[in-house]
Order: sequence, then C-alpha cells, then structure tokens
Amino acid sequence: MPDLSTPLSRRLGLRHPIVAAPMFLVSNREMIVACAEAGILGSMPSLNARTAEAFEADLQWIRARTDRPFGINVTLGLTAPERTEADLTLLERYEVPVWLTSYGNPTAAVARAHAAKALVFHDVVNKRHALKAAGAGVDGLIGVAAGAGGHAGAVSPYVLYPWLAQHVDVPLLAAGCISTGKQILASFALGAQLAYVGTRFLASTECGAVPAYKQAVVDADPEDVVYTAAVSGIPANFLRATIPDDMTPDRTPEGARRWKDIWSAGQGVAEIHEVKPIGQIVEDLVREVHDALAALPGR
Repeated sequence: MPDLSTPLSRRLGLRHPIVAAPMFLVSNREMIVACAEAGILGSMPSLNARTAEAFEADLQWIRARTDRPFGINVTLGLTAPERTEADLTLLERYEVPVWLTSYGNPTAAVARAHAAKALVFHDVVNKRHALKAAGAGVDGLIGVAAGAGGHAGAVSPYVLYPWLAQHVDVPLLAAGCISTGKQILASFALGAQLAYVGTRFLASTECGAVPAYKQAVVDADPEDVVYTAAVSGIPANFLRATIPDDMTPDRTPEGARRWKDIWSAGQGVAEIHEVKPIGQIVEDLVREVHDALAALPGR
C-alpha cells in the first residue's frame, strides 16, 4: 500500500500525514514513541508533566527511545510565565522539532523556535486568530473546528479549512471530528495538509486515560458530547455525563470533581468502536484512506 504524503508531512519526515493531537492530562511520552514508530507525529502538552523537572525527565525518556520527530504543546496564555519560560527553554535544549502553541501570541515563541530550527503550529478557531498567527510567522495553522475534543471553535470543518485558506498562505492542519480515513481524506480535499487527531487516539492502549474514560469514548454517541464554557470559561467539548449538574463558568460547585474526572471528547466518538494500540490505529486509518479513495464515484 503506498504511503500517504503531503508537502508538510514530507517536510517533517513523516510516513503518514497524521498528528496525534496533544490532549490535556492523558497524552504521554509512551504515546509519542508509539506514534514515532508508526510513522506519524506524536505530541503531548508540556503541562501533562506537573513540574518543569518532570517535563525534562519526559524529554530525556523520549530522546533515549526515538530520533523521529515529535511535538510539544505549550499553552502560552494560560500558563504561569515562569513555567512557560522553563518549558520553552527545555524545547530548545532538547531540540524538540515541532512546537504546538495555543492561547496566546506566538510571536516570541516563533522567533525562538526558528532559531532552534523547529517548526511552530498554532491553534486557531477563526479568521482573526489565523491572521494574527500568520503575521507572527507560524509554520502551520491548526484549524480547530466545531466538534473537536477539548477547547474548540464553532465553525464547521466543511467551512473552516477552505475559509482559512482563502485568507492565509500558511499550511493548514485539520482538527475536529477526525476518527476515520474517510474524514482524513475529506480534510485533505478541503485544503489541509495534516490530520490532527485527538479523540481517536484517546482510545488507544498507550494513552494515559483511565480504562473507564477510554470505554466511555467507545460507548459514546455524538449526542453525548456537550459544548460548554462551564468547565474552564472557554467553550469546549466534554462527555456530558462527567460534568456536574450545577457547574457554571462563574461557580464551581461544592465538592466538584477534579479536572481529571471531567472527561473531554469530540464528536468523532461516533466512529470509535474499540481500544487498540496506536500502531494498529494508524494502519487502520491509512487503509481507510485508500479504501475511501478507491470507492469515490467515477474511480
């Protein structure tokens, strides 16, 4: 079976143009190495290591096991400045090839990344964010569409990617509701160069989510996913059953469950039916892309 390829995947040296998106609390170093072995870009948020020292230990562990590219997400505007500075310094020291930035102005991070010969991909949910990020010199825009797990935009994937492409000349990554090869193929048809896949990899054996969380993703329907600002003050998608009934953006209910017990997921749960190793998930996705191509009318 021929490998998938796009200009951005070739620039990164990936076998397949797929990114395992960084997921708060549950993405981990084991996922990054498994993704590297499968030929895709693995990633995790730096804050999944609760201290800068623990984050450095993770980078050392990853570097000892793979020389393939991987990415680290830094939440610029939501993290204490001291921790942000420590994390960016570690990205430089360990020559992390892809910096995934979000929730803030990436201009300074872009300058540092480019000096370190790294690429920067930045989360955007609308044209205004995209224009600002493009002006900052990012190497890719992650279009976070409606239905994506975690913090997400409100514009349909069918519209967001071609709309952004009309206004910015920066490679696009498609994020939101991508769980199958058909959806990967559709995102490429809409102008994306990498598929940014989160929820599908949440249901992987390597993922750090607890077994009940993974099973909840397998069992969920799209209607079980709710888009709400009640959890963090920023609209995001979560499994409805895990959100306390009395939680609102300005009031944390007494005895509220901690973040780890409020489970994020995207509407892509509709196409997830089993927990599998990352290598098998990637094989499935690639096969599904080729099957979808072969099944197009007129081919």
